[in-house]
Amino acid sequence: MFIPPGQPSVAADEQRFSKVLRVGIIGTDTSHSTSFTKILNNPEAPDELKGCRVVVAALSSSADIAESARFGKTIVPQLKKMGVEIVPTIEKLLEGVDVVLLETNDGRVRLEQALPVLKAGKPVFVDKPIAASLADVIAIYEAGKRYKTPVFSSSSLRYTDGAKRIGGGSVGDVLGCEAFSPCPLEKTHPDLFWYGIHGVETLFTIMGPGCESVVRSATPNTDVVVGAWKDGRIGSFRGRRKENNTYLGGYGGTAFGSKGIAEIGSFSGY
Repeated sequence: MFIPPGQPSVAADEQRFSKVLRVGIIGTDTSHSTSFTKILNNPEAPDELKGCRVVVAALSSSADIAESARFGKTIVPQLKKMGVEIVPTIEKLLEGVDVVLLETNDGRVRLEQALPVLKAGKPVFVDKPIAASLADVIAIYEAGKRYKTPVFSSSSLRYTDGAKRIGGGSVGDVLGCEAFSPCPLEKTHPDLFWYGIHGVETLFTIMGPGCESVVRSATPNTDVVVGAWKDGRIGSFRGRRKENNTYLGGYGGTAFGSKGIAEIGSFSGY
């Protein structure tokens, strides 16, 4: 394992913790890989994360996705500086880890990459988008059941401070929600899979399951999707992008409840 001078080693952490939970990352083409590593490998990590350490990452990037190709040139050096070994294959990664973060930017390869992890019995978190088609999403979860291996996926927007307060009853029963997020489109993925998923995650975090029908209106810069829930409630998502289909910031929304109305708030960190 490559560990630069001055970086804490896994052996040192084993002395500090009774057991190190060895974390492997698949995907070196997204800033999420370095963000999670900084959190987990931080000596001052919160108690619930102490004992977790990213020890290895498997290379993965997609030349036909501009964001993937761009990050692929910068992420590996950053991971190495944090003491993470870089390996060429998922099979090599699985030899030395207990759990896996599947971070590859490209949802099209998620099923292919998740299968060996699930077969090996390694619990896996699949970052957004979990896949690039509904068929692949279903197949990933079915494989988890078949191999009796936990699999979980989420956008970080599920865990904003505002969403937690609303989920805890701050507005009473939720009667409706309007959520929004950036929504640039990526030609290799269905429309909302790529980035709109963040705002959709916010919407379903507040509303819960039960959406039965959807109506969508779209222009070059905006998507508005309205869903009707089986209990009669209505929730909506607004996706925003610049004229050149680039990122237009802003996350959040409004929750309408039986006891009040509250802003959901923006991104609260990983």
